Amino acid sequence: MGCSSCSTGGNGLPGGCKNNGACGTYGCNKLDVFDWLAGMELPQGQKPFDMVEVRFKNSRKGFYRNSSNLELFAGDVIAVDVSPGFDVGVVSLTGELVRVQMKRKDIKDNYETKKILRKATEDDIKRWQDGRTLEQNTMMRARTIARELRLDMKLSDVEYQGDKSKATFFYTADDRVDFRELIKRYAEEFRVRIDMRQIGYRYEAGRLGGIGSCGRELCCSSWLTDFRAVSTSAARYQQLSLNPTKLAGQCGKLKCCLNFELDQYVEAMRDFPSVNTRLKLPKGTASHFKTDIFQRIMFFIYEGQPGEAPFPLSVDAVKEILEKNKKGILIEDIDEFIVEEVEEKGTDFAEVVGQDSLTRFDKSRNRSRGGRNRGNQRNDNRPSDNRGPRPNKPAEGGAPQSKTDQPQQRTKPNPSNQPREDRQQRGPRPPREQKAPNTGAQPQGGEQNKNPEGQRPQGDRNRGRGRRDNRPRPPREGDNGPQAPKPTE
Repeated sequence: MGCSSCSTGGNGLPGGCKNNGACGTYGCNKLDVFDWLAGMELPQGQKPFDMVEVRFKNSRKGFYRNSSNLELFAGDVIAVDVSPGFDVGVVSLTGELVRVQMKRKDIKDNYETKKILRKATEDDIKRWQDGRTLEQNTMMRARTIARELRLDMKLSDVEYQGDKSKATFFYTADDRVDFRELIKRYAEEFRVRIDMRQIGYRYEAGRLGGIGSCGRELCCSSWLTDFRAVSTSAARYQQLSLNPTKLAGQCGKLKCCLNFELDQYVEAMRDFPSVNTRLKLPKGTASHFKTDIFQRIMFFIYEGQPGEAPFPLSVDAVKEILEKNKKGILIEDIDEFIVEEVEEKGTDFAEVVGQDSLTRFDKSRNRSRGGRNRGNQRNDNRPSDNRGPRPNKPAEGGAPQSKTDQPQQRTKPNPSNQPREDRQQRGPRPPREQKAPNTGAQPQGGEQNKNPEGQRPQGDRNRGRGRRDNRPRPPREGDNGPQAPKPTE
């Protein structure tokens, strides 16, 4: 669980973090505080403030009294009293700034404040690190047990106390959960005291962390410490689409950043007329459609005229029309007040990929072979030859037929790379000589294979390709006559 970039430190943090956890591995970016009063000396006679701010794991802080007057600095690992037992934490703030933090969080300095026991020893640190390594396996096993009991809850985190005598389980649930049986199972499984703590969905997202839709780390896990209520009115003021999937964060609630610029939008809208205003125009009554706060333009649309498009008016023009309507005066022409929309200029993008075409890989590198595999691409890695499409067989007494009605030559490869100028180019293939009809006895089904016109038999055409039916092969020259069918048993 330690930070790989700080594995050589020696201040007691898991992994030996020498940056006091400032790298953010344990959520320290959120819980870190810059002590701007550290370099200032106290007035004479004033004692230093005896309260210290201590950080635990990644999302919890506490204030403890330094009753033993230990010399503590930010980053020191200490053991504090939690009764029963003790916990181990890291000092995050000392001095007068702790008083300011306690006042801001409304924490009173009274006798109930817990005390700092000592600086953590090697045994305390070792036990603390062992508890951190058990948290992940404990959480996975705890989720399995909760699923077996069919409880409608989600375990999000587990935190062991510094002395490994207590484990706190953080969970989220929509309704109340009866976990009496669950605590018994946990106590038998983990052999520690069990503390079940229900947290909200925003607090869970802050503990787990993540990346938001803006591409940056979640505000609740980096710097946001308090969660204010966010309502849909914040989105309406900012003219945002009320789309729950876009307005919700990883916690499932409305994004906290909707409140960041809300005050500026509310202040800018004070100078705008109310959205409930209606303008009395020559064509009829127009109501508010939408508002462009940045350009100070309001869009209106005629009521009862769905075919009319919204027309833009400046804020000053709307105020002027309202003043005239109050006096009972109608404007003569609305075109005088309509704002001309400025078209945004397109951006000319430069070609930064050189002269290469972006579609150079779209064309198929494998060409189809002509003839029998026409239309099918080569799927193997064999090099393609330079043969053209195979010419069609000549008809009886005619020239070879092809798509272009021109004979195409087939060239054979010349392995010796010798010039072939002395060889005579071959012309079109002469027609095949007619064979005498076979006078032998025809086998069964031979009547179908007779070719009275003397053309090539069907059996010769299918030679080497496999027969497509179960008809017997016709006799050929050199055969000893028809073969008698084999007797069937």
